[in-house]
Amino acid sequence: MTVLAPSLRPRDGLGALWARRSLATRFAWASGVVLVLATLAIGAVVTDRIEEAVVRNSANATALYMDSVIAPISQQLSDSGELSPGAERALHEILSSTPLGERIASFKFWSGDGRVIWSENRDLIGREFGLADDLRRAWGGEVVASFDDLSEEESRAEAALDLPLLEIYSPIRAVYSGRVIAVAEFYAVAPELKRDLRAARAGAWAAVATTTLLLGGVLYAIVLGGSRTIDAQRRALDNRLHDLRDLSARNHDLRLRVQAAAARAAAQADRTMRRIGADLHDGPAQHLAYVALRLDTLRERLEGQTAERDLAQVAEAVSRAMAEVRALSRGLQLPDIAGLSLPEIVEGAVEAHEARTGQEVTVRMDRDRDPPLDPAARLCVFRFLQESLGNAGRHAGGACLEVELACADRELRLTVRDRGPGLPPEPREGAMGLSGLRDRVESLGGTFTARTRVDGGAEVAMTLDLGGPAWT
Repeated sequence: MTVLAPSLRPRDGLGALWARRSLATRFAWASGVVLVLATLAIGAVVTDRIEEAVVRNSANATALYMDSVIAPISQQLSDSGELSPGAERALHEILSSTPLGERIASFKFWSGDGRVIWSENRDLIGREFGLADDLRRAWGGEVVASFDDLSEEESRAEAALDLPLLEIYSPIRAVYSGRVIAVAEFYAVAPELKRDLRAARAGAWAAVATTTLLLGGVLYAIVLGGSRTIDAQRRALDNRLHDLRDLSARNHDLRLRVQAAAARAAAQADRTMRRIGADLHDGPAQHLAYVALRLDTLRERLEGQTAERDLAQVAEAVSRAMAEVRALSRGLQLPDIAGLSLPEIVEGAVEAHEARTGQEVTVRMDRDRDPPLDPAARLCVFRFLQESLGNAGRHAGGACLEVELACADRELRLTVRDRGPGLPPEPREGAMGLSGLRDRVESLGGTFTARTRVDGGAEVAMTLDLGGPAWT
C-alpha cells in the first residue's frame, strides 16, 4: 500500500508564523488581545458607574444641606419669580461670610425658561442661556450633578478658577404645593471628591485587571496542558507517519520486485516451452517421420492382407502422433515479437488464429497508440489473445469473435468477446486455460475478468497498469 501524505512545507508570511506556533502560544496571543480589549471596556464601564454613584451621592448630600440653608430665602420665587433686595443681601452674606461660602465657589438661581434669576456674578443676572439637558432634568425634579465638566458658556467664570468643582442643579420646591419654583445651581469645591474618585478609579482598574489576568492565567494553564498533550500526540503521529512512509516505500519496492520476478519467471517459462517445442520438432517428430518412411518401405516388401492391414494401422497411428507433436511444437513456440508494436502483436495473434481455424475476428483498436511494454507484458498480451481466441473458437464455434484494445493514460485494456453459449457456471475439472491466464496477468500487477455477457456470449478481459508518466 502506498500512502501519500500532504506536504508540510510552511507558507510564507504571517500565516506561516501563526501556523508554526503552538496551540498555547496562539491562545495566549488571541486571548491576550481579547482580554486587553475586555479589560478596557469593563474598566471604563465600572469606573463610569463608580464615578456616577460617588458624584450622585455627594451631590444629594450637598443639595440637601444647601436646601436647608436657602429654603427660607428661595420661597419668594414662588410668588414673583424674583428676589427682594433683602433676600439678595442675605444670600450674599451666607455665601461670603459663613463656612458654607468657603465650600461654594459660585451660586445661581434659574427660571423655567433658562434665564438667570440671580447670581453672584451680576453680569449674568437676567441673561438667557436656554435649557441645557441638566437644567431641564432639574426642572423635572431631579438633582443633577457633574464633576469637573465646565464646558458650557455660563460656566466660563467657574472654569477660570482652575479648581475641582462639583456642579449641582437642585430643584427648589414650594413649601405647601411641592411645585418646582426655581433651580439652584451651585459649584462646590471638592478636592476630597477628586481624591476619592482617583482612588476609586485606580481600585476599579486594578480589580478588573487582576481579575482578567487571573482568568487569562487559568485559561492559559488549561490550554497549555492540552497543547502539550496535542503536541506529544502530533509528534507520535509524525513518527508513525514517517514509519508508515518507510513501510510504504519498502512495500512498493517489494511489489515491484515481485512483479519483476514474476515477469522473469513467465519469460523463462515461455523460453522453456519454446525450447521444448523446438526439441519436439527436432527430436521425436523427426524420429516419427523416419518410422513412417520405413513403414512405407516395409509395406512394399511384406505380402498378405493381414500384415498390410496392421502396417496401415501403425502408419496411421504414427501420422497422428506426428501431427500432434507438430501441433504441440507450434503451440509452444512464439513468433518474434520483440521488435513489434502493440498493434502489430494484436494483429499477428489474430491473423494466426484466423489462419489456423478459418474463423473471422473483428478487431477494434487505435493503431497509432503504442505504449511502452516490457517483454513480459508483450508475452502476456500474445498469450492472452492466443488462449482467449482458442477458447472462443472451440466453445463458441467462432461466432462473432471480437477483439478490442483500449489504451488510456497509464492503463491498457484488452478484451475478447464472442456470441457463444457463455461461460459454464463452474469451471470444468482440469481446465487450466483461464486459470493460467489469470495467474499470468496478475503476476504483472494487472487484473483479469471473465464473465457471461447479458446479451449472450462470453467476455474475457485483462487490464495492465503501464505505470510511469502519462504517454500519448
